[in-house]
Amino acid sequence: MPIVFNKTILKGLLVSEAMRKQVISLPKETTIDSSINYLIKYKVNALLTTDEKDKPVGVVSKTDIMGAYYAALPAESPLEYIMSSPPLFCRPGDSLESALDTMRSRGIYRLYALEPNSEEVAGVLAYPDIVGLLYRYCRSCEHSIVARRQRKRDHNAMLHFKVKEVMTPAVKAFIENESLAEVMEGLAMHRFGAVLIRDKSNLPAGVVSKTDLILAYKHGLAADVEAKTIISSPVRSCEENDFLEDAIKEMIFSEVHRLFVHRQNPQDVVGVLSLSDAARLRSGSCHACVSSRIKVDDHN
Repeated sequence: MPIVFNKTILKGLLVSEAMRKQVISLPKETTIDSSINYLIKYKVNALLTTDEKDKPVGVVSKTDIMGAYYAALPAESPLEYIMSSPPLFCRPGDSLESALDTMRSRGIYRLYALEPNSEEVAGVLAYPDIVGLLYRYCRSCEHSIVARRQRKRDHNAMLHFKVKEVMTPAVKAFIENESLAEVMEGLAMHRFGAVLIRDKSNLPAGVVSKTDLILAYKHGLAADVEAKTIISSPVRSCEENDFLEDAIKEMIFSEVHRLFVHRQNPQDVVGVLSLSDAARLRSGSCHACVSSRIKVDDHN
């Protein structure tokens, strides 16, 4: 039974409680363009690569594929040309806290979990999985936004994190006629998953994400085409004073990894909130979780 302690509600939780058991793996000889089909079909951000003995030897992420696109590597190239090796592992019985520490210290977004006393892969743990677990606890907590609204009282409102407390305040944006190559440079430099695209009047026109870019790569678009060619619109956003819990719900149920944050007017974008930001908070969505010891009951 997890105990809130030392400014975290992760204490007592295990990797097995958050990891996903579905692991998408492909032989390292698989072509890059074929791998994109799997990333899109299964809505994952990375694939495990294996050798001829089906042993995990590397990881290929959307970032790696975007790098191949930027470098003008043929999309028919094998994954082994771009994979990061070796994969980093944990065990299902490891603490979630230690796994998060490893991810943060190594600058990575996922760990693969090996079966106890085996080298078989049992699952994968990524930032969205951690946030999803925290969200389930938060929604069942007596301090949650849901519980407060059901009681029709707001005296606990001050306990809840606002989006502006967690978001990344700087927004990297590009003008719609800048090239995909320039967008990729910005994504790589700032380690973002998506960037805001503005029109010639400097108003938000849409978003270009790594998913948009790898699809452009697969479809043979040249890297010098304008960003407006592939933008996704409208811009999915929230208000900076929205409750973090509500923003996380929006991301989880809409299957997006980030929301741009506006100040009153949706055209005044002042930040971006990602699931990674929420995971790095190392707590739930309520100040109560970081200001006192609270026993968190198991929730199904």
